[in-house]
Amino acid sequence: MKPFITSAVLAIALGGMAAPAQAHHALANAVKASIELRDGSTLHVFKDGKMSKEDAFGRAVFLKRGEILTAKDGRQITAVGNEVARLEALLKEDHTG
Repeated sequence: MKPFITSAVLAIALGGMAAPAQAHHALANAVKASIELRDGSTLHVFKDGKMSKEDAFGRAVFLKRGEILTAKDGRQITAVGNEVARLEALLKEDHTG
């Protein structure tokens, strides 16, 4: 009986630790690419092709329609979409686990 209780408690503890670990990568699972920009911010390209921008402090910021962004490697990228709410929700999910 004691080995059964021990293994049940261990299984519950490990299962409880696995759920937050999967939720922590919500943003990484939702984006196709994350491109670092010259100004220290990050452009996230979602799997549907729409984009959102995260500033250097980790906050979702507004993208103007057709805004030209410069990547760290010098590439010029034209913004498509403005997924501020989508990025904000994913960032909050990452922080609350």
